[in-house]
Amino acid sequence: MLPKKGKKLHRGALGSGSDLDFIRLIAGALRAELNSTHQAVKTAMRWTGASERTVKHWFAGTHGPSGEHLVALARHSDEVLKVFLVAADRNSMAVAAKVAELRRMLLETIEYIERQS
Repeated sequence: MLPKKGKKLHRGALGSGSDLDFIRLIAGALRAELNSTHQAVKTAMRWTGASERTVKHWFAGTHGPSGEHLVALARHSDEVLKVFLVAADRNSMAVAAKVAELRRMLLETIEYIERQS
């Protein structure tokens, strides 16, 4: 007779309460950055290399990205980066990232104005 090894328990797709909050925040950030179109899903797929089904779960807020995918999303999406920093209780870093983005936009605007003169 084979020994009984017990049952393998799997965590539900939505995880614990804090996991669920983070998953919903990432979903909101993706929708804010890319909208909720099929093209948005394709864009996130290109950014991360994840499958269409996986990315659709992220947008729906039923699953969150893995660490590797989260890094790729944050690399391309300012909204995802901001949500990640706030979730990590690094609000000052989120503000600094926003200031850097605003600075970049201001410099682009100045260059555009100078080309028009």
